[in-house]
Amino acid sequence: MKVILLKDVKGSGKAGEILNVSDGYARNFLIAKGMAVEATAKNLNDLQGKKDAAAYKLEVEKADNEKIAELLDGKEVVIKSKAGQGGKLFGSITSAVIAEKIKETYGVMVDKKKINLRTEIKAFGDFNAEIRMTQGVSCSIKIKVVEE
Repeated sequence: MKVILLKDVKGSGKAGEILNVSDGYARNFLIAKGMAVEATAKNLNDLQGKKDAAAYKLEVEKADNEKIAELLDGKEVVIKSKAGQGGKLFGSITSAVIAEKIKETYGVMVDKKKINLRTEIKAFGDFNAEIRMTQGVSCSIKIKVVEE
């Protein structure tokens, strides 16, 4: 019997795969536990629709990320911060602060987890950061920390 796996099944396959298994295993285990459905024409068509929708979603997400990367690549973000004697900052400039400043300056939402700082920012000066988005899209930005 041909079945379409709805969940990953150890030793059998991953979700979305079409398997040819024995009738008893299909009816008594896979279908009974909700791990698979019979591979009818309707179910195969639904599976293909889900795969196409997922591929389209990834394509749209990549296009959006490329637009954001093109907008931000090589741009500079100026962050004002307070410091004590000797030019040492109170605290440090984190990726969350940088993401908020990018949103404020350029109107683009960037997840703080996607911002990679090469070093910790604990003093005034110029720094570089890389923004790594999904599907291999990335860009670099300059961060300038100045005294408030």
